[in-house]
Amino acid sequence: MLDRGELKDWFNSSEIWIEATIAGLGFYLFLVHTATAEGRSFLDRELLTSVNFAIGTVLMFAGGLIMTGTLALLSTMLENLMNYPAMTTGFTTMPRAVGGFAAMFLVAPLIARIDNRLIILFGFLLTAYAMWQMTQFSLQMGMMPVIISGLVQGFGLGCTQVPLNTLALSTLPPHILTQGTAIRSLMRNLGGSIGISVLVSQLARNTQVVHAHLVERLRPDNPLAQAPFLPAPFSLSTPDGIAALNAEVTRQAAMISYIDDFRLMMLIALGVLPLLLLLRTKREPPMIQSTAPVAASAND
Repeated sequence: MLDRGELKDWFNSSEIWIEATIAGLGFYLFLVHTATAEGRSFLDRELLTSVNFAIGTVLMFAGGLIMTGTLALLSTMLENLMNYPAMTTGFTTMPRAVGGFAAMFLVAPLIARIDNRLIILFGFLLTAYAMWQMTQFSLQMGMMPVIISGLVQGFGLGCTQVPLNTLALSTLPPHILTQGTAIRSLMRNLGGSIGISVLVSQLARNTQVVHAHLVERLRPDNPLAQAPFLPAPFSLSTPDGIAALNAEVTRQAAMISYIDDFRLMMLIALGVLPLLLLLRTKREPPMIQSTAPVAASAND
């Protein structure tokens, strides 16, 4: 439904109605089964009683959306708008993985020394900053803005993974730990797939809207739409010139739409930060001193 909604004009299509009905019915049956089944529920209800697990899963969903959604958008942006070859696109986006790899090595020794919530906060703030950098992209930029923002974003998301797993699973009893790990992995993947569907749908819709706004001023009675302000090969008087102008307007509109998607992901990264206040660190039980010497002294 999310993938084909924009193509089929959403609920003006019978296909979208069918897919939405099946999805809604399946979700309803899942909720009823989880709430009523005893001893054979697909999802152990004890997982839902853990605040850390529930909040950590939401944060993992948001992280998966940002991580996978950004990669999907960057690849198409670089290839379609910047005319990068596939190999160049791969090398340009590779620093994201390098940043994430480096962050996991640096964060691991800090988990036992620093409040994990502060590490997660730092990671999401760094991710939001990287997304803000991406909102500054333009069609005239080189590779470096993409490389730097990708490195920062990869490092930020890498800072969130290990402490999120630690906090989310720390309060679960051993008998549901395996299921909790699987559900968290599933939600991260769902965040990525749903994120791609929503972001691509927004990209297509915003491109059409921005394109319509841009062409409003491209009229023969507008002096700025005439030579010398409108250089060759653009022209409003020849078919080839109109085609070239329409292609450039579409390119400009698509770039603005990519920036809107990056801004949306920046807002998501900032919007989940209040959830960190609900996370609780697992405290070690206080040490109980032995009373044997006292008892021995009393007996003496």
